[in-house]
Amino acid sequence: MTEHSLWRFSRALHRAINDRHFDDVEALIDEDVDWALYGPIDMFPFLGARQGKEAVLEVIRQFADNFQVRRFDRESIMLGVDSAASMLRYSLTALDSNKPISLRVAQFAQFKAGRLVSMRVLIDTFDLVEQALGRAIHLPKMTSVG
Repeated sequence: MTEHSLWRFSRALHRAINDRHFDDVEALIDEDVDWALYGPIDMFPFLGARQGKEAVLEVIRQFADNFQVRRFDRESIMLGVDSAASMLRYSLTALDSNKPISLRVAQFAQFKAGRLVSMRVLIDTFDLVEQALGRAIHLPKMTSVG
């Protein structure tokens, strides 16, 4: 049995982020990749939708310029022949402040011939924004009409 494309991509992505070795991850991204990280774009401009390998590599470089991955845990994962879905918990360090950031994401990836062709990442943005601001966000109490 051959190794799933997700494992190769995941290792290469973390090497790119932590060690700034971008060659391995570049080789695993399709030229026409469709990429979207859903989160607060105003606070984190590298989030959002991108099309094409160069745009995605720029996102990975921007992420590497701002964060280091300290740890990640796969809470659950489902693998298809050319697809993968997973729930992940990341422990990051913000490089400018040395501040720890905990993050939960849902990731959906599709591969073709071992290369990433589509990536969707949903981020637990409420928790992320509270950590980035350094304080709790207090929302108005919701009342029921009745």
